[in-house]
Amino acid sequence: MIWTAVSGSWRHTAPGMEEDVRQAVTAALAAGKSIVTGGALGTDYWAADTALKMAPDRLMVILPVTLDTYAAHYRRRARERVIRADQAETLITQLKAVAKVGGLVEHPDRPQTVDTTTYYLRDQDVIDQADELLAFQVNDSLGTKDTIARARRKGIPVTHRTYYVAAS
Repeated sequence: MIWTAVSGSWRHTAPGMEEDVRQAVTAALAAGKSIVTGGALGTDYWAADTALKMAPDRLMVILPVTLDTYAAHYRRRARERVIRADQAETLITQLKAVAKVGGLVEHPDRPQTVDTTTYYLRDQDVIDQADELLAFQVNDSLGTKDTIARARRKGIPVTHRTYYVAAS
C-alpha cells in the first residue's frame, strides 16, 4: 500500500487551496493510495474529511500527543482567540470519527505538551509512514517547510503547491 502524506498550512489559507487539497486527496484515493496526515486545521482537516467520506479504511491521522491532550489544547487556543471555538469543536469531532474507524494514532508515551517540539515529532511520524508527500504551503510556513525538508531527506517524491496571501 502506498501512503500519501498530506501536509500544509493551517494558520492562513488561500483562495482555491481547500479545493486543491480535496482534489489531490481524491485523486490519490482513486489511485488506490492511502492518506496520512497530522490532524490540524486547514490542510490536514480537509485531507482527513475527504478521506473519511471516500475511504475511511485508508486514512491515518497522527497526533503529537493523546486525543484528550490535543482536544484540551485546541479548546485553550479557542479561549485565547487564536482559533474560533467552532473550529476547535469541529476538529475534535473529526478526530473522534477517525478514532472510531481505527485510523487515529496517539502518543501517550510523549510529554503531554502541545508545542513546536511535539508538532515536529508528529511531522516526522507522518513522513516516516509516507511514500510520497503532497505539501500545500501558504507564504513561508515554517512547519510545512520543515515537513518538505524531512520528506526530501527521506528521498520520497514531494509535490509542493505554494500560495501567497497578505499577512493579517
